[in-house]
Formats: sequence, C-alpha cells, structure tokens
Amino acid sequence: MHNTPAGRVFDVFNHLFLLLIAIGTFIPFVYVIAGSFATEAELARRAFFLIPENITLDAYKYIFSTNTFIRSIGVSIFVTIAGTIVSLALSLTMAYPLSRKGLTGRTLLLNLVIFTMVFNGGMIPTYMIVKSLGLLDSLWALILPVAINPFYLIIIKSFFQNMPDELEEAAKIDGCSEIGIFWRIILPLSKPVIATFTLFYAVFYWNDFFNALLYISDSSKWPVQLLLQQLVMIANVDFGNMDTLLSEPPEESLKMAVIVVATIPILVFYPFLQKHFAKGVLLGSVKG
Repeated sequence: MHNTPAGRVFDVFNHLFLLLIAIGTFIPFVYVIAGSFATEAELARRAFFLIPENITLDAYKYIFSTNTFIRSIGVSIFVTIAGTIVSLALSLTMAYPLSRKGLTGRTLLLNLVIFTMVFNGGMIPTYMIVKSLGLLDSLWALILPVAINPFYLIIIKSFFQNMPDELEEAAKIDGCSEIGIFWRIILPLSKPVIATFTLFYAVFYWNDFFNALLYISDSSKWPVQLLLQQLVMIANVDFGNMDTLLSEPPEESLKMAVIVVATIPILVFYPFLQKHFAKGVLLGSVKG
C-alpha cells in the first residue's frame, strides 16, 4: 500500500501533519526556557520570542538563593521516592492474590476495585477521612490516599494472570509457600511491569500538586509543583525573608525559571525510559 502513489502521498501528508504537531508542542517549551533567561523589560516589551536579546541568570540566582525553593525540591523528591515504593508494594501485593482464580471472594473484590474507577466518595468526604486520620499537614497525606491506582492494579493483575500456572504448581511441589512463590518466582519474572509502573507512579507523584493544595497548609511542606502553582496563580509568593542576590525578585522570568527547574527531571529521564512507557500500554493485554 505504501509503495503506491496514493500511499506515498498519504505518507508525506502524514509526516507533515505530525511534524506540525511536534513543532506546536515544542515551541512553548522553547519560549519558557528563553523567557527564564530574559530580562523583565524584554518580557514586558516582547509578546513572544525564542531567543532573548540579553541573557541574564537573575531568576535562577534568585530561586537557588532561597531556602524555600530548595526545600520544596527536597519535599518533592521524598514524596516521589516514598510514594513510588509504597504504591508499588501495595499494588503488587494486592494484584497477585486477585490474579489467583482460587481466591475466595475474588470476583467481589475485583468489582469493588472497578467500582472505584467509576465512582468515588468525593473531595469533601476524602478530606474528612484524611483529617480524621490525623494526616493533615503531613507528607503522608500526599501518599496514602492515592497509594493504589485501580487502573494500574488491574493491568498488573492481568499481567500476573497471564503467567503459566505450571510455574506455581512446580513451586508448590518443591515445597514453596505462597509468599515464597510471589517473592522468588513471580517478582523476578515481573521486572517489565515493575519498571513500567515505577515510572508511572513516580511521574504521578512528581507532578501532583492538587493533593498538597488540599491537605498541606504549612508552606514549609509544599512540594515544588504546588509552589509553582502558587507562584503562577498569585505571582507574589513569599519566598521568605533572607538576603538574596537581587533587591527585587523578577516576576515573569521567575515563573518561567521555576517551571524549567520543576520540569527538568521529567525531560531528562523520559527519553531514556520512553520504551517502558510504550510497553506499559501492552502489559497485561490478552495475547492471541
């Protein structure tokens, strides 16, 4: 089909269309990066540019000279690492028994998991539960309420379910317990799914700001994404009373610099781990 004249014309238009989409998504990133190195006067004078006339590091000097931004980066790193470990541990240990056909009440439990994908208690009941557990203003409030993603759980369950039953039967004959089967056989064979959902959970925790907006009122415990949201929405976030390299902090370029710094981890790691993201959509699928 692609060797026909119509097929070649289609390929040309298809490539041009995808190229335009790529350019349309890439240009805003370039503008934000350029704006973070531009002066306030240039940002006020020029509505759009990709190369600043005068390069300045004032915005970066300011954010890295304040303890607030450095602390928020540390909070985001802790929440991302701890949250990913907790989510993986809970998802894997729940998905494995649900994948066993002999589990009593398995259908009911699966239906309850699916039910949570369609309906939830809502923001206010969830907030009341978090408050009653004493998690307000605690970093664990950013982890425990969202520790298990039901969609991820079902995919992991399907992945385990596609494993040959003969592996489990052979292990039982050798005297291995259920925990031993899971730890010594299932997990070593599940490296693709573990790698994939490590990335999924890590990206979610790093980018999440809404839960911090709901549950964290202490600004010293804000993750970087909430600090960025407050900076963009309010424009005059208090970075603390400390000596900085600038008498007046830049406003517009400061916003763009924070966006760049907060986005760098994803931009750096994603190209190298893209294959795991692509593989994630196929994990747990039914194979013919």
